[in-house]
Parts: sequence; C-alpha cells; structure tokens
Amino acid sequence: MPAEDPVWNLLDVLAILGFAIFSLAIVGGVAVSLAHSLPAFRSVKPIDLTQNPLVLVPAQAVAYLLVIAFMVLIVRLRHRAAFLTSISWNWPPPDKILRAIGGAVGLALSSAIFTLFTSRWVPKSLPIERVFHDTTTVYLFALFGIIFAPLVEELFFRGFLYPVLTRGIGVVASVILTSASFAVLHQGQLAHAWVPLTWLLMVGIVLTLVRVKTRSVALCVIVHLAYNTTLFTMLFIGTQGFHHLERA
Repeated sequence: MPAEDPVWNLLDVLAILGFAIFSLAIVGGVAVSLAHSLPAFRSVKPIDLTQNPLVLVPAQAVAYLLVIAFMVLIVRLRHRAAFLTSISWNWPPPDKILRAIGGAVGLALSSAIFTLFTSRWVPKSLPIERVFHDTTTVYLFALFGIIFAPLVEELFFRGFLYPVLTRGIGVVASVILTSASFAVLHQGQLAHAWVPLTWLLMVGIVLTLVRVKTRSVALCVIVHLAYNTTLFTMLFIGTQGFHHLERA
C-alpha cells in the first residue's frame, strides 16, 4: 500500500481545528443574540440559551458548514489541489457500501450490548442527556447527528488528521492517536466517563481502519452515518417515536 502523502501539513490541520473552535464560538454567540431578540426566548437568560438545543444545534450546524468551506479553501487556495482527490474521498462501489452499512448496523447493536453490560460504571446523568428532554429537540439532534456530524468529523479525523499523522509516525500510532482524538472530541458530552469514552475509542479505531484498508473517506462517512442512524432508530423504537424519552 503506498504511503500517505497529503498536500497539507500538521499546521494546516491545527488551523482547521482553531477555525472550528472560533466558528463555534462566534456562530454560537450570534445565535444566542438572535434567539434572545425573539419573543419566545426574550425572557430566557442568554447564559441559559447557550445550553438550549433549539439554539445550540442549528448554530453548530452552521459552524460545521463554515469548517467545510475552510477545509476546501486550505486545499484549493493554499495548496492548489483538488479537494476530493486530496482527501481520498474515493466513492466506493455499491457492494462495499452495502457491506459497510451492514457492519455499521452490527457495530451499533454491539454498542447497545456494551452499554447494557457496563451501565453500572456510567454516571447516572450525562451532559448529552440534556438534549433528550422533548421530542422536538431529539429530532433536531438526530438530524444533526445523522447529516452534519458524520461528514465533518470524518473529513477532519480520517480525511485530514490521519494521513498527516501517518506520514510522520506510521500507521499503527496514527490509528491510535486519530481514534483517541475522536473520542476526546466527545468527552464533554459524556462527563469524561471512561466507559462510554472507551467505546467511542473502539468506534474510532473501526472508522480509522476503514480509512486504512480502503483509502476512502467517503466510506468512512457512510459507516459513521449508518452507525448514528441505527442508534437513533433504536432510540426511536424504544421510546415510541421519541414520545417516551424516560425509557431511554
């Protein structure tokens, strides 16, 4: 297998990360200001609006779109290269897509089993659970988790971070470091609890290995999307259409 040799360097990856943090802060602030000007939210404190999914999730979606645009600019303007070719998008054939979806469904079902057997070591309340307090916000979060999160996270971790790491430290170390970084991204949602973070580390390893074996970021996105979709489908069924969230 040929060695990875992306046109960008680690400084470019750090620039993308910095831009993402900046975008989330700025767009989030604008979203809070706009929401506070609306009659429905005028009586809500701005600090409380920063935790409101109806404000937070759309703002994060807009910020993610800006991050994608910045990624494209890095590749096309700074390095004068074709974006999809450079990140190894490489759209897979239908048979690989079907196998990937099947594997993602199996991984999501394994997640449910893992959660069942390790629930005693998970905190009773996690920050992520704040989203699951009414049907509307769960639908909104599901939409974000199925469309925006898989695309942007795979572009960053498997598209940009992994290849630049493997050029410097080799495949094995890059798989571990990329997967660990992926898990750390979600630690705030999980109260830094080691059990769910361990599972996310394993999911990250699977996604990175897909990238290693197929050199296709597109397939990584498909696996991630199918995995998230299966999780939300199981939640939808278990809560009777997100109407009985106390069962989650």
